[in-house]
Amino acid sequence: MHNILDVVTIPANVKHWHGAKKDSWFSHIAVEIPGENTSNEWCEPVTDEEYNKL
Repeated sequence: MHNILDVVTIPANVKHWHGAKKDSWFSHIAVEIPGENTSNEWCEPVTDEEYNKL
């Protein structure tokens, strides 16, 4: 069981996924720190079939 609030630090240029399992809730709040020469990339979507396997 997770705490009410988990803090995760993701370094720059690290591919990661935000998500939950089909039988649990998920809420996401992001705080970004401005940087130089930075960008973001949306990763591939998760299909319903992949999600339902979680």
